[in-house]
Amino acid sequence: MSHTAEIIAVGTELLLGNITNTNASEISRALSAVGVNVFWHTVVGDNPERLREALDIARKRADVILTTGGLGPTYDDLTKQTVCETFGKPLVLREDVLEHIRTYFARNVHLTMPENNRQQAEFPADCVIFDNPVGTAPGCAFEAEEVHVLMLPGPPFEMRTMLQNWAVPYLRGLSKEVIVSHDIMTFGLGESPMEDLMRERISRMENPSLATYAKPSEVRLRATAKADSAAAAEAMLVPVVKEVTDYLGDVVYGVDIPNLETVCMTHLKEKGWTFATAESCTGGQIAALSGASSVYRGGVVSYWTSVKAEVLGVPQTLLDQYGAVSEECARSMAENARRITGADIGLSVTGVAGPDPDERNNPVGLVYVGLASPDGTWCRKLELGKRRRDRIQDLAANHAYDMLRRCLT
Repeated sequence: MSHTAEIIAVGTELLLGNITNTNASEISRALSAVGVNVFWHTVVGDNPERLREALDIARKRADVILTTGGLGPTYDDLTKQTVCETFGKPLVLREDVLEHIRTYFARNVHLTMPENNRQQAEFPADCVIFDNPVGTAPGCAFEAEEVHVLMLPGPPFEMRTMLQNWAVPYLRGLSKEVIVSHDIMTFGLGESPMEDLMRERISRMENPSLATYAKPSEVRLRATAKADSAAAAEAMLVPVVKEVTDYLGDVVYGVDIPNLETVCMTHLKEKGWTFATAESCTGGQIAALSGASSVYRGGVVSYWTSVKAEVLGVPQTLLDQYGAVSEECARSMAENARRITGADIGLSVTGVAGPDPDERNNPVGLVYVGLASPDGTWCRKLELGKRRRDRIQDLAANHAYDMLRRCLT
């Protein structure tokens, strides 16, 4: 039997934007892995009436309701009380849990348990209690009216611990189906062109299914299969992933790889190669790689034309004739970054990130990316349009990584 779930996050601070609701994404991934379909995310403040309304809506359309937050000791932590009222379940004090909370305070806080923490030991009658080894708020689960209700704490570390230790095993017992997904990562096609290319394939697929997700600089294609076991789901996905990657060709830079930087780092290490950078409009963003010391020799961030000439060695005659934002300058920057550092590959970026055109009236969004290798030098001209400065920087850096990836593969 397939289950549908709604996640209800409780907390006024979520609605005010003071904190980000990271719990919902973690729970969705965990539920998907055990075959539970998450169809709705709801956020409600610390208000019993509005929470009751959200629960009334949820129980009419989902058979699994999972709440986070509102399990603390303060006056506005009313999730358990409101859930019990909604489902007609009495609250019962559990003396064993109360003693556990007292012990937690004595061992970890070195204080006597405040009296208001007593409410954290009250639970719906006949529920399964979820232990909380990293906090004072236990969770729980019960079934009523053919709906399974699970309550988890709001602090992400506590929620994550309880989710893996208790909630996932509980939910795994409800469903025999397993959902497996693989992300096919692409760069070079926007969301609309990708949708045009893949529309026919996507429309004819049900299980496995295929969906597109646009990221700031790329498009992710998620292939998903549901089966009785992970092995069966994986077997269903093999031909789908192969078909898509074969069809899209070198636009695909990997499967289940987080980003272009990661694939570049992997190939550099495999080849034993190093690279260096000469950046202008990206301000060092390409060089800001975590764990890159074994493959990255160094670089220069050269906003001023004089730095391009005096530090990088770009000929002044070239700068005078073509300007700093030009293919000729990008090529020279990449070649000299490689020469100065002794790296196998030199990467360069020069362009206009805005907010205004440059002194030669080159428009915002005009960027040149250069790559110098033992086999030659190449340049990619980008016309990114009048976007936000940070978006232009992100796109330019990712185009540099894409050129590096293509050179390495």
